[in-house]
Amino acid sequence: MKPEILLKKEPVIVILAMICCLLWGSAFPCVKIGYALFGIGSADSFAQILFAGIRFLFAGVLTIVIGSITEKSILLPHRGAGYKIVILALFQTVLQYIFFYLGLARTTGVKGSIITASNVFIAILISAVIFRMERLTWKKLLGCALGFSGVVIINLTGSGLDLSFDPFGDGLVVISATAYAFASAFIKLFSKDDDPVMLSGYQFMLGGAVMILAGLAGGGRITTISTGAIMMLIYLSLLSAVAFSLWGLLLKYNPVSKITVYGFMNPVFGVILSSVFLAESGMFDTSKVLISLLLISAGIIIVNYRKN
Repeated sequence: MKPEILLKKEPVIVILAMICCLLWGSAFPCVKIGYALFGIGSADSFAQILFAGIRFLFAGVLTIVIGSITEKSILLPHRGAGYKIVILALFQTVLQYIFFYLGLARTTGVKGSIITASNVFIAILISAVIFRMERLTWKKLLGCALGFSGVVIINLTGSGLDLSFDPFGDGLVVISATAYAFASAFIKLFSKDDDPVMLSGYQFMLGGAVMILAGLAGGGRITTISTGAIMMLIYLSLLSAVAFSLWGLLLKYNPVSKITVYGFMNPVFGVILSSVFLAESGMFDTSKVLISLLLISAGIIIVNYRKN
């Protein structure tokens, strides 16, 4: 079956989108474990940027290797694809992650997770209003509102949610979410003429290299290296390569809103997997997880509902 037919089928979309969300959700605990293995402090933002840069550089290499094996030929950017790779590297990797790490250092994990989830709203607005790829409907807005409320609920703590806003903390995380939202629209736009796997691979390498330079320029250093640390780095690179490649393929053949709404599942998987691998039992509340899943599922169904 041709990809343009297979990747539009609802069961395939659900399975692949959930695999992506599961992989991205696993990044929450695995990045923390990676910091511990490499001896990176929680407040050392530039060492974290350096670590992320190395991760994405490897992810780019893995993406191109896997894509080349699948296509039985080396994936090379054709003439005219260079500026697309630069734009994607800027929005999807450099701006998204540099602003996220810098902003997260001045806000709470709860607020950071909730603000990041707003990228689904922003992606749909950008797709409809700026790029004119689809119509903005009340169903899409309602579905996003339900999904977002699910993210808020699963991140609420006993002390509730701090509603203050720090432009150098929360504001930078908003810029990060906006950068990711633009990247989703650009992937949809650019993949009309280019292989999204090729674009992901080369933008990862370029973006990773820029982040490595930014981390080093800011004084970031990695001094602790072990076999376990290297294995964790390989896993984080592999999950990025697989998840972004699959996500790009889904965006190529489907409306942005239809795919990005699944992104509300990322923090749910993050909470569940963190409670397992980090022994953060206080994060996992069965009732909150179930309510969150119901709201997010309802949101996904409403956004993707068709009369036929």
